[in-house]
Amino acid sequence: MDKHWDFCFDVVVVGSGAGGLTAALTAKLQGLSAIVVEKTELFGGSTSKSGGTVWVPNNFYLEEAGVGDSYEQASAYLNATVGDRVPQYLKDTYLVRGPEMIKYLHENTEHVRWEYTPGYSDYYPELPGGKPSGRAIEAQLFNLRKLGKDEKNMRKSGLPTKGMVLKSSEFHKVNMITRTWIGKKTSLKVGMRLIRTKLSSYNPATLGEALVARLYASLKEAGGEVWLSTPFHDLVFENNRVTGIIAEQNGRKINIEARHGVVFASGGFSHNQELREKYLPQPSNTEWTLSSEGQTGDVIGASRKLGAKLDLMDKMWGTPTSIPPGSPAFMPVAERATPGLIIVNSEGERYLNESVPYHEFVDKMYQNNQGGATTIPSWMIFDQTVKKRYLVFGIMPGQSFPKTWFETGYTKKAETPEDLAKEIGVPPKKLAATIARFNKFAKDGHDQDFQRGVSAYDRYYGDPTLKNPNLAPLEKPPFYAIPIYPGDIGTKGGLVTDNLARVLHENGQHIQGLYATGNCAAAVMGETYPGPGATIGPAMVFGYIAASEMAAVAARPIEA
Repeated sequence: MDKHWDFCFDVVVVGSGAGGLTAALTAKLQGLSAIVVEKTELFGGSTSKSGGTVWVPNNFYLEEAGVGDSYEQASAYLNATVGDRVPQYLKDTYLVRGPEMIKYLHENTEHVRWEYTPGYSDYYPELPGGKPSGRAIEAQLFNLRKLGKDEKNMRKSGLPTKGMVLKSSEFHKVNMITRTWIGKKTSLKVGMRLIRTKLSSYNPATLGEALVARLYASLKEAGGEVWLSTPFHDLVFENNRVTGIIAEQNGRKINIEARHGVVFASGGFSHNQELREKYLPQPSNTEWTLSSEGQTGDVIGASRKLGAKLDLMDKMWGTPTSIPPGSPAFMPVAERATPGLIIVNSEGERYLNESVPYHEFVDKMYQNNQGGATTIPSWMIFDQTVKKRYLVFGIMPGQSFPKTWFETGYTKKAETPEDLAKEIGVPPKKLAATIARFNKFAKDGHDQDFQRGVSAYDRYYGDPTLKNPNLAPLEKPPFYAIPIYPGDIGTKGGLVTDNLARVLHENGQHIQGLYATGNCAAAVMGETYPGPGATIGPAMVFGYIAASEMAAVAARPIEA
């Protein structure tokens, strides 16, 4: 070991979300030494806080579940959604190497196990190659006790589920607890899971927590490590290649050699207000993001010093968010599909199909935030029927909203639409007219303005007992209003990479020894969001590709 290196590994991974853990795990499984350095005191990144689904078309879990899929169908769908915004060879790489990654981790680890999420539709299922039945898989439920003492170091989801542990495939059913027998049955199952947790040492995890825990447990079994509270500072570049990194540990700078390469998997820049204002649509605020703290774009600056190429810096994985008092930002997914709920602008008018995929929703918020009417914030409007029938921001049907929601002015309530309009500062007559028009659509079962409920994606979170699962009149007082903002689950712009996850220089050549995956890399999904897990899927696939490439290079004979 050279004197200027404090530590030496074959592979150094920066970031401990699904992409980083997959890269390190793959490296270890293929015979390389690897270390993960994590900036914060918790591992898991934004993956831990996510729904944890993985969108990898044509994988064997889908085949076993009877979901008919093929490379050709998936390719047609990516071409219809992503288009030519991303090179064809990158899309092809994802579709070929993705199923390979899923099978590899299944066959070479004890813990990495998924299951199909039935009916969780592609986000644009009506486009060529799209699937109303969906392609999403999620990590199987995992007992966190298996992590031992490391359990306390894993980032938790922070979802407002009051201790309930739900799978992605269960949430939309639990939301129908007052409406369907399957809703009641699933709620009972989830309740029994909660009771078991309270009465024993059982500590189940689902969603992103389960995925992170399964990857972490596998990495530990393979002999890998994650160093927490070890922020990245800079790259070491010698002899025309990246040879390691400079990090900080216990207040001291340390030099870590990476014999075969550095993998950036550190997330985007959602928590960097300066970069948000420089690149993203405005207004933009770090308070609106759902991503984990620590994602401030550190690796982007270090890579730019080496001439790395950037792309998609003005794009993010958008989602509307709302910030209840004393709570982190909340992502209203099911709420926007709830019948009897509409979203209006500053003029009290609807301006979109409320149930569209969250990424598209934010795009439309910005597109419509100009002229006379503004959409930031927009207002979720619903009546007492919604409050009694469905979950709203984690609050169970019939359960009262916290008093602080009203005391702080976060939630507004009134007996008539006109009075509610005065509370939120929109024209009373316009809001009343908007509700009256929507109520007519609801009774007819057809949204003539925005076609809400036509797409299979809309209907996934809707009420199957209704003529149109996404439409019901707003008639029963009191009426409620809650503000929402154009937030995100991460930014999607960053380092441009090739089909081997190698970071590209502005001159088109790859920077030797430097790889990137996840939200610090320019998204292979381009400007769109094809389906649930289209963030985590690419992070894992290209993390797997990066490690596999380094292992392949390491195995080649040294030329004389």
